[in-house]
Amino acid sequence: MIELQDVHKAFGDKRVLCGVTLTVPKGESMVIIGGSGTGKSVTLKCILGLVTPDAGTITVGGQPVTKGDRDAFLARFGMLFQGAALFDSLTVWQNVAFRLLRGAQKRARAEAREIAIEKLRRVGLKAETADLYPAELSGGMQKRVGLARAIAADPEIIFFDEPTTGLDPIMAGVINDLIREIVVEMGATAITITHDMTSVRAIADDVAMLHDGVIQWTGTVAEMDGCGDPYVEQFINGRADGPIEAVR
Repeated sequence: MIELQDVHKAFGDKRVLCGVTLTVPKGESMVIIGGSGTGKSVTLKCILGLVTPDAGTITVGGQPVTKGDRDAFLARFGMLFQGAALFDSLTVWQNVAFRLLRGAQKRARAEAREIAIEKLRRVGLKAETADLYPAELSGGMQKRVGLARAIAADPEIIFFDEPTTGLDPIMAGVINDLIREIVVEMGATAITITHDMTSVRAIADDVAMLHDGVIQWTGTVAEMDGCGDPYVEQFINGRADGPIEAVR
């Protein structure tokens, strides 16, 4: 579904991606791990066409991301942002139905509200939540609303950016389970970027380790613990000593 071949990206003198090559099969859940500042978010932005690579190719469904109808291309994606990124001035249902109230996928307001309430129920929120504002919700509820928005238009591909950041361990587990259930249920292709190894084990079919601007290792989640790659082993075990230099 998604293929990156030798993708490079620099911002001024700072080289972020130095030849990223990665394949994400259709219907699979890929988790990209790596330290802060290694280029995980830049990789997602390149796939979405929000950032233009300096070199290399990226295709989605066999088509280059830079070709064709931009609105139609973006309509294939859903996104759960790190901080939920809800609009404070909109009610919960309006946040969930944001895409459905405008653009090529525009629905009648009543229909959009109905879909939003259905998606809220899917993530474990009651219908009465729909008319609240984000400020009236807990962090865990906001994250669920963000997840409901990500799936509101039934996308083929969903990106999850640090989905459990700021959540307590119990709520993080709930969100991980929801993500896994929804991805399997929808048959969607998913890419998650995270530091949370509990999330990796709960969400991933495949794992890719991004370090120094390249994919150091990729394989199934079952292969990860015994892979023998020193970068992966240091990261997943949280060791200070190893090939990844810790900032002291």
